[in-house]
Amino acid sequence: SRPRGVTSVVHLRPGSPLWPTELDEIDSPPEELWLRGRSELFERRPRVAVVGTRSPTPYGETQAIRLATYLALNGVVVLSGLARGIDSCAHRGALEAGGATLAVLGSGVDRPWPAGALAQRVCEEGCLVSEFPPGQDPRRHHFPWRNRIIAGLSSVVVVVEAAHASGSLITARWA
Repeated sequence: SRPRGVTSVVHLRPGSPLWPTELDEIDSPPEELWLRGRSELFERRPRVAVVGTRSPTPYGETQAIRLATYLALNGVVVLSGLARGIDSCAHRGALEAGGATLAVLGSGVDRPWPAGALAQRVCEEGCLVSEFPPGQDPRRHHFPWRNRIIAGLSSVVVVVEAAHASGSLITARWA
């Protein structure tokens, strides 16, 4: 096992041993992926996405954490987009349960958005995933696009509180 805080970047292309073949079935499949963190988690199944609003109610936060905790305790990989709100609650719930979590980014894996303690913890204990190359800053139009990868990697997508025109519902439509 790797010392805490030391993460490497893994580059994948279709046909690579770690390449998730389920992504070959989505609209506009990515040409490559980058992983940073515990790349062995990328092979684990099943995966469930837990996504939702960036401005949740306390009830929504509680439910996202409860669901992610339950999933993680039962060996399910929790997937989300690292955004503030429900996504962050999902990652925290999985990590606090000692489970696996993957965060799909709208930036390079070396520039997670939002940056901070949760992104660092996911990088150390989970795995950051992106189709955008290292060095790529977050861009507004990347976030709705990354949602197709969240949906494609997941067996199930759970939406916890979402506005009518939200990225969470974009993920649900991709699913």
